Amino acid sequence: MSVGAAARRVRAYGGQFLLLAVLTLVVTLLVSGVPRLVNRLAEQGLRAQLTSEPPARRDLSYTSNALVPTTKTAMADAQERFDALAAGMPPQVRSAITERWLRVDIPPTRVVGPDLAARNLLVDVGLRAMPGVQDVGTLVEGAWPSETYVPDRPIEVALDVDVARKLNLRAGSRLRIGTVDLAGTFGNPKPLVVSGLFRPINRADGAWEGLPQLLRIIEPKGDSEPFTITGVIAQSAMNKRATEGWPIQSEFRYRLGIDRIAASGLNQLIDGLQEMQRNLPPGYALTIGVDVPLRAFAAQVNAARTLLAVIGAGVLATLAGLIVLAAMLATRRRRSEFALIRARGGAATTGARRSLAESLLVVPAAALVGWLLGTLFPGEPDPTAPYAAAATVLVTLALPLATLAVPAGGAARRDLVRMRPSARRLTVEVSLLLLAVLAAVLLRRRGLTLGEVDPLLVSVPVLLAVAAAVLALRAYPWPLRLVSRLAARTRGTVTFLGTARAGRSAVAAPLVVVVLAIGTAAFCGVAAAGVAASRDRTAERIVPADALIRGERFAPDTVAALDGMPGVRAVTPVLIESDQRLAADDLGTDARMGQATVLLVDGPGLATVTEESDVDGAVPAVLRSARTEPGPLPAIVSPAVAADLSRGGLADSAFISVQGQRYEFRVAGAQDTFPLLAANISRFVILPWQALPQRSTTPVPTSLLVAGDRLDVQALRQAGDQGQLRYQQQGAVTGRERPLGVTVDTRAGVRRDLGDGGANGVLAFGFVAGAVGGTVLGLLAIAFTVLAGARARGQVLSRLRTLGLSRRQWRGLLLVELAPLVGVSVLTGALVGAVLPLVLNPVLGLSAFTGGMPVRVAFEPGLVVAVVALGAVALGFAVAVEALNNRRLRLGEVLRLGEES
Repeated sequence: MSVGAAARRVRAYGGQFLLLAVLTLVVTLLVSGVPRLVNRLAEQGLRAQLTSEPPARRDLSYTSNALVPTTKTAMADAQERFDALAAGMPPQVRSAITERWLRVDIPPTRVVGPDLAARNLLVDVGLRAMPGVQDVGTLVEGAWPSETYVPDRPIEVALDVDVARKLNLRAGSRLRIGTVDLAGTFGNPKPLVVSGLFRPINRADGAWEGLPQLLRIIEPKGDSEPFTITGVIAQSAMNKRATEGWPIQSEFRYRLGIDRIAASGLNQLIDGLQEMQRNLPPGYALTIGVDVPLRAFAAQVNAARTLLAVIGAGVLATLAGLIVLAAMLATRRRRSEFALIRARGGAATTGARRSLAESLLVVPAAALVGWLLGTLFPGEPDPTAPYAAAATVLVTLALPLATLAVPAGGAARRDLVRMRPSARRLTVEVSLLLLAVLAAVLLRRRGLTLGEVDPLLVSVPVLLAVAAAVLALRAYPWPLRLVSRLAARTRGTVTFLGTARAGRSAVAAPLVVVVLAIGTAAFCGVAAAGVAASRDRTAERIVPADALIRGERFAPDTVAALDGMPGVRAVTPVLIESDQRLAADDLGTDARMGQATVLLVDGPGLATVTEESDVDGAVPAVLRSARTEPGPLPAIVSPAVAADLSRGGLADSAFISVQGQRYEFRVAGAQDTFPLLAANISRFVILPWQALPQRSTTPVPTSLLVAGDRLDVQALRQAGDQGQLRYQQQGAVTGRERPLGVTVDTRAGVRRDLGDGGANGVLAFGFVAGAVGGTVLGLLAIAFTVLAGARARGQVLSRLRTLGLSRRQWRGLLLVELAPLVGVSVLTGALVGAVLPLVLNPVLGLSAFTGGMPVRVAFEPGLVVAVVALGAVALGFAVAVEALNNRRLRLGEVLRLGEES
């Protein structure tokens, strides 16, 4: 078959082949580019999350209290083990290490000297040998400890200049280091001299982050406790002290580089860290902090990829349907050509071969262009070339297969729908419905592995959409025919003719494609709304007010101080204590029921704060109405605690300690969760603060809930710090150490953190791309539906115009005919999109994006508004497409053409 002839036919039917080429280009563009973009977003999210964490969180720290071997020195042995541990790591972990540090420590012990005695300072000093310290620090005074060992020479130590000056030490300060027994007697002194003072070149360098730190003074916890510092000594001095029997401890730290951790290899890295913990060498303790954020991020990425598989299945299935519609439309326009070939003696496959030659000129080139455009997207590629090749082959075969389906005879009327479908078609449709239901049930029961493309998962949305389209196709002609019969009895022809034609139109394939597209868009909207609502509930659980101030203990007058601040409407105190044992009596007899978290809340105050903060969720009535009276306090407990108390016969009288005071309580209700408690806390007891009996010691709050407008976080933090300081200074026992600063969390800030960072970029991309892509493809499918019957409608309208139909009546007839089809398509797609989250939610793992809060998909009023708006836009778009097509065809020529297509 001549290539030139095929090229001329492609040029003659350029519009149809251009449409097929564009659809092919879009398919291969998505297959090639979207995985790259997803990987790019995942990498950016991982980088952002790791950057937000303290660098020390990425350290893999081995510690060992090892004895010094007789064949080598302490430092040589430490260096050998340091290298051996790195060599024994799994390859995926070892390749991610960018920095590593070795140190050997002698635990802090007492030092005395004239410079310390001058200020009456009690100091303990730890000694550390740290190879490479001279590369990360610069001398300010004196010299580094000498590596040349000289018998009877004092131990030389270098100190941070700021640490030394705070303790009245300088280069040349002479000290004695020794032990202190329980009676406080100083013994076994050894001479110690400060050889020099140094300053770090970069205080953020990981070499300085070993604990205890070289650059900080550990403040004493009480009046009789010492200051604790750490100094650097020479490796030779460390070897000598070790041979003398001084206790030593080695630490080997390996830091993972942010740029070495790839999202694509995250699961392998986590598996490698697990392997290190399982195969820990004897005599070592391993501390890993990076596995927790990596697991959280991996859970988010896996959930996002699973969701993208569902959305991608809907989009690609819609594109496949559009390609089929385009092929069907092209063959219908050329039906007379193929019929003429058959009439002149051509074989049944002659037309298909002609179509295949034409497709080969258009589709592979378009697929290649789409693939190359996809490679321009940023990000690491996935091995999707086989999928793009398979898609190209299928699209190439679409037009020849559609040509084979063209009937050999002349055109038949396509506006007649049989009231009773054939047994074969009925069997296929019923089988399809049963298959969709069976697939959904099987997916719910079997579950899936997040992050993997599961064939069952990607088939369920498509099967449900097709099944819903079949039901809509069978159902919607009946009410239209009823309306048509009623319209036949009224004056005017527009409503009757429009409903009659709408009820007889054959729109099976276009309707399925529209339902798929709109269902995908609606699914994205409903799922996104469910995730957003769950994040709101998580934020309200963490901060059931506008702000939460957390600290150690606050003075009772802190509530009044906060209440007088600008913008504050209400404040209530909260007390939280974890790991409290349940007791059987007031003497503290252990009930042997494990530990529980106790939460003390002022019921009326908490209700006021939540109401003023517009937080959903009512405070239990038993906590609001409780009053001081004889007998046990009414308590809300977790189901696990309620079950234990019921089995032990303590449901009506049990005891729990609150800040050293034991209170009797009874079970007045059980709840799975409660605000302020983490999702993983399954054992808790909640007591009403306002009903506590009078005791000599009054509980003091550990947290404060604040309701208000435009709250100043810095002012709240300052008020909280002052409240802590007043409690420390006004208490019966005071300490020298200043309390740690309070933490202020706002509900808006918690909600913002839940929606930012991590793999939220991948999730947002999936929702936006699915909603926009589904809507655009849905409108395109509606345009196909309109164009499929455009010539037939043109013939009818031309005949009616010759009979006197006005232009206004023609527009009305067009609206009446298209409105049912568009309305049914959009409504069915919206229903499918609303049902899909209910079916798939348990297996998607979207709780990884909501702080562990289960995602609940509920009816959204906004969905109704969106469906109505989308239906109006779709109807307007359909009418516009029909008007443009009629203007192009020129209705007066339609009758002369005399051909339906």
